[in-house]
Amino acid sequence: MTLRPWRRTGTRTVHRDRWVHLRAEAWVTGEGKVLDPWYMLDWADWVHVVALTPDDRMVLVRQFRPGAGAAILELPGGMVEADETDPVAAGQREFAEETGHAAASYRLVSRLRHDPAHAGNRLHVVLAEGATPAGPQHLDPGEEIAVETLPVDAVLAGLAEGLIGNAGHVGAILLALRAAGRIGF
Repeated sequence: MTLRPWRRTGTRTVHRDRWVHLRAEAWVTGEGKVLDPWYMLDWADWVHVVALTPDDRMVLVRQFRPGAGAAILELPGGMVEADETDPVAAGQREFAEETGHAAASYRLVSRLRHDPAHAGNRLHVVLAEGATPAGPQHLDPGEEIAVETLPVDAVLAGLAEGLIGNAGHVGAILLALRAAGRIGF
C-alpha cells in the first residue's frame, strides 16, 4: 500500500494558555476521508534527563501526577523554555532545579516525538554522567518533588513492573543506558 499525504483544510483554536495550545483541525486523508475535528496539542519541547551517579545509581524524582492520581517515580526534566535553543542546557537547568544535583558531563542521546498523532513537540533525552548533589532544589511554584536514587540494575529490573510510571521515560532510560554502554540492543 502506498500512503498518500494528508491535507489540512482548516484549523481553529479551542484553548490557548502558557502551557498548551489546543486546536481543532480538519484533515482529508490520502484516500479522501474527512477527519473533522482532529485535535492537536501544541506543547513546548520537553527534556528528560537520565542521570547516573559515580556509584552506579540513577537520580529519579517522585511527584504527584493528576492523570495517574498518584505520586510516581520518573526522570527529572521539563519544558524547554521559549528562549532556550540548546536542549542539553535545558536538561542541565531542569536537572539542577528539580534535584539540586549537577553532573560531570551531559550529552544529547535522542530526539523523539511524544505523540505524533496529536502533538508536534519533541522530547529530548539527555544523559548526565557523574551526577552528585550540588545544592538545594529550586522548584517552580506548585512543584513538590522528592529526589530518590536507585541502583541502575534495580531500575532496569523494575521497568517491566511499572517502577517508572511514564512510558516515555522508560524509552528514554533504555536509550540513555545504551548510549552509556550499559545495555545493548
